[in-house]
Amino acid sequence: MDLDVFVTAHGAEWDRLESLLRRKRRLTGTEADELVALYQRTTTHLSLLLSSAPDPALTGRLTSLVARARSAVTGARKASWRDAAHFFTTAFPAAVYRLRHWWIPTAILSTAVAALLGWWIAAHPEVQATIGAPEDLRAMTRPGGEYETYYSSHPAAAFAAQVWTNNAQAVALCLVLGAFAAVPVLWVLFQNMLNLGVGIGLMSSAGRLDTFLGLILPHGLLELTAVFVAAGIGLRLGWTLIDPGPRTRRTALAEEGRSALGVAIGLAAVLFVSGALEGFVTPSGLPTWARITVGVAAELAFLLYVYVLGGRAVRAGETGDIAPTDREASLPTAA
Repeated sequence: MDLDVFVTAHGAEWDRLESLLRRKRRLTGTEADELVALYQRTTTHLSLLLSSAPDPALTGRLTSLVARARSAVTGARKASWRDAAHFFTTAFPAAVYRLRHWWIPTAILSTAVAALLGWWIAAHPEVQATIGAPEDLRAMTRPGGEYETYYSSHPAAAFAAQVWTNNAQAVALCLVLGAFAAVPVLWVLFQNMLNLGVGIGLMSSAGRLDTFLGLILPHGLLELTAVFVAAGIGLRLGWTLIDPGPRTRRTALAEEGRSALGVAIGLAAVLFVSGALEGFVTPSGLPTWARITVGVAAELAFLLYVYVLGGRAVRAGETGDIAPTDREASLPTAA
């Protein structure tokens, strides 16, 4: 391609498109039709330029023109309550359901690791000695000790807000760090399972495992499920770097990254519920069976929500990504 000839042949069209985009007044019907036609032609020109003679300055100008023209043609789209309803009834559960083959094994393996760590700590006093002095461990595990008073040490509302913030940060870390080949996700997940295993081991060695489970299960079932979902999707995002499948690596990362961002927003709402349970139900005066029943009900409600709404949405073609009309336009490429 002769770049000078190309610019001479089409420069007037680009200038005209620039002029229409700068108009302050509303375009007439004829001008609007002209704008659409020039947008389509300029998109083709940009594609030809990229495939034949990628001049940086000219490419930058046409890219800017195409982006501005697309915005003018499609118009700005405002979010509405309908978008929020669609997200929580379709997009979010679909994204979680679609990636269940990642987070369910993550949940099973992580729970097994926590259980094994708990057994190892409970069965080996020398391991307990590395965690803390005997008097400190007794202060933690005795009736009315730190494990029990932790959940009632602050006002319920403030404690629930603090718990929600901490858990949301852990979930966000799992999702964000997935882009770094997923290795940091495994570390964050192991730290969570280690803390759980220490609690299981110490309280079990003190003969108070039932008390510990009565304190953990009311909120922990839903809370840990959210962490497992985030970790599983973070691992999926990391695997996309290695094996993007039939998509280009850039396209695959963009699609999975947008889906992961949506999941992060949805999990924030899930963690709000688990934080409320931890702040108001776990330290309440309800019998242990009643508190555990509340936690099991919340967990079952979330799983039904994912499998019923999410499964239906995925079978209808939903992926959890944003709508095609809201995605960045893909430029045509030469064969």
